[in-house]
Amino acid sequence: MKKVRIIGIPMDLGQQHRGVDMGPIAIRYAGLAGALNRLGYRTEDYGNIQIPGHYTLQDGCFSERLSIIQKACEETYQAARQAVAAGTIPIFLGGDHSGSVGSIGGVSHEQDCGLIWVDAHGDFNTPKTSETGNIHGMALAILMGHGPDGLVNVGRKGPKLKPENVVLIGVRDLDRKEKKNLKKSGCKVFTMRDIDEQSMQGVLKKSLARLSKCKRIHLSLDMDAIDPNEAPGVGTPVHGGISYREAQLLVETLCDTRKLGSLDIMETNPILDIANQTAQVAVSLTASLFGKSII
Repeated sequence: MKKVRIIGIPMDLGQQHRGVDMGPIAIRYAGLAGALNRLGYRTEDYGNIQIPGHYTLQDGCFSERLSIIQKACEETYQAARQAVAAGTIPIFLGGDHSGSVGSIGGVSHEQDCGLIWVDAHGDFNTPKTSETGNIHGMALAILMGHGPDGLVNVGRKGPKLKPENVVLIGVRDLDRKEKKNLKKSGCKVFTMRDIDEQSMQGVLKKSLARLSKCKRIHLSLDMDAIDPNEAPGVGTPVHGGISYREAQLLVETLCDTRKLGSLDIMETNPILDIANQTAQVAVSLTASLFGKSII
């Protein structure tokens, strides 16, 4: 029996909206474990990484938030590494996307993995280019080796990913300098225009061809990638996003590859949601990713 390990990362320090630290609770409440159990998985819930909340900060300055995020990412890294070593598929529940510095770093500790980063944003800022100073908007750049040394070197020194093994899907909102960073990165970016012109199927075909040499793929799903009409409970909604059916095609296609090694579900904010709709969408997509099919 395949095993899945659920790990919560209730991070709310990488951005400004309160409530995203309740994301792991909302997704659990929406029935994640039950959905996986019904698909034949043995589900282990390892609870949450312990992270001080925003209310504990003295002044909320960048350096103060940075040190706490670094510590949380170090703990997440080790939890991710241990989950992979135990032969389980780890699912990380956020929390803001800065937690992925730890999760993706940890799952790639022993072996390179491919990354599909599904997000309305590039998360490829650095402290020098960011217009907000929000660390959740720097997570992917940090994983590629660009950003504060403390976060770049979480778990092990240097970049955690190779650019040829990284694909972004659903991007539609980038800062001016962030665009330049992303263009220079070597990562493959599929914007919403690409999805409109090529279809989600076409984008996925090219994405998986790029990652064909990767034995394992990590999916990092920021719920703001989904159009806010269908997933309203996020802190940075951007209209014109991926539809529910397009998202279902994405996860079903990735499931078919049998390469899924780990998963992030990030940025669910139940305070901004409507009747836990966004968490329910997250659970539905996860079930399809792990094998639920129409027939």
